[in-house]
Amino acid sequence: MQDSEEEFDRELLARAAKGDTNAWRVVVEYWSPRIYAYLRSNTRNQELAEEITQSVFCTIAHKLADYVEQGHFQAWIFRIAINRLRDEMRRRKLHAKPMDSDILTDLAPQKAVQDKANEEEIHALREAMDQLPDSDRAIIDLRHQGGMSFQQIAVMLSEPLGTLLARHHRAIRKLRDLMRRHMGDEPS
Repeated sequence: MQDSEEEFDRELLARAAKGDTNAWRVVVEYWSPRIYAYLRSNTRNQELAEEITQSVFCTIAHKLADYVEQGHFQAWIFRIAINRLRDEMRRRKLHAKPMDSDILTDLAPQKAVQDKANEEEIHALREAMDQLPDSDRAIIDLRHQGGMSFQQIAVMLSEPLGTLLARHHRAIRKLRDLMRRHMGDEPS
């Protein structure tokens, strides 16, 4: 993140913490779609994702006055979302399932979605994501659904950047292999 962006975030968060409703609105409008996308991809349930997203922002509103911005807000907000998701899944005795086919359809170009081959790829991707270990799904979801940089994920997970990059690479390779097997395209 550039210094000017960090300063903007710091000022915006400080204003929101002091009760500036316009600053709070900007924070919510910017972060809620990313948090929601992450939660929706893990719950496969629009209403549950909305409920947890609201819970995340209630927590943020409650704790924002004590938060000191040091360039880690994104990691902080996603950590809250991950914890809320984990708590809710435990409470409901459910297991998070990544990548709802509706989300994948929304991400794909409209013309391509109509193509049968692409529908099969979307189905293969969803099936492959279901087979990944939670740790691999988390990295892929944080990067591709949450829009976090590798550096931000490394900070959030307290891992060296190189280790995280290697884990992401392996997770993507596993995902590709699983998709090939699902689609019957596995190389001999």
